[in-house]
Amino acid sequence: MKGGRTTKIVKEIKVDINKCTGCRACEMACSAFHAKPKYSSINPARSRIRVVCDELNDEYVPIRAGDYTPSECNGRHIYTINGKDYSECSFCGASCPSRDYFIEPDSGLPLKCDMCESIPPLDQPWCVKVCGEHALTYVEREVELEEKPQPQRGQIEVGLESLVNQYGLEAVLERLNRMSKGH
Repeated sequence: MKGGRTTKIVKEIKVDINKCTGCRACEMACSAFHAKPKYSSINPARSRIRVVCDELNDEYVPIRAGDYTPSECNGRHIYTINGKDYSECSFCGASCPSRDYFIEPDSGLPLKCDMCESIPPLDQPWCVKVCGEHALTYVEREVELEEKPQPQRGQIEVGLESLVNQYGLEAVLERLNRMSKGH
C-alpha cells in the first residue's frame, strides 16, 4: 500500500457486436454452468448473458446481467454504429420492470454476472470460452484505488434496524439466510 492507495484486478468481457452471429452458445454455456447441480440442464432464462436479437436488422448484441433497478428508464436513446441503429436497451444489463431479462424464472430474483467465479477458478468465463466467433474476449487489468474508510459498526446497526423496522425481523433474517447460501 502506497500513500493510501491499493490496486485491484478488474475483470472485463469485451464485446465486438460486429462479430456476433446470434448463435447463443454463450447463453447455453452460462445457464449450464449455473444450473443446480452444475451442467445438469440448459435454460437460457437462467443465463447471466443474453443475446438481444433483431434478425430483420441483423442486430445481435450480447449483454451481461448487471445491477437490479426497481424502475425503468423514462427516455431511451438510439445509437447508430456502423450504419445500424441500436436502442439503448440493447446495451443495458439491468434487470428492470420493462423487460424480463435477467430475472431468475423460479424465484423472480434478479441475476447478475459473476464472471463464472468458482472453485477452482476458471481462466476465463464460460461465455468467452464457447464463443466460436470471438465476439467475446476476456481481459483482466489492474487499477489503482483510493482506500475508503470501512463503515463503522454503528452505521451497519442503524441500517439493519431500519430494515427490521420496515420489513420485520423474520423477513430480514430470511433474506440474509438466502443471501448467505447464494440464492
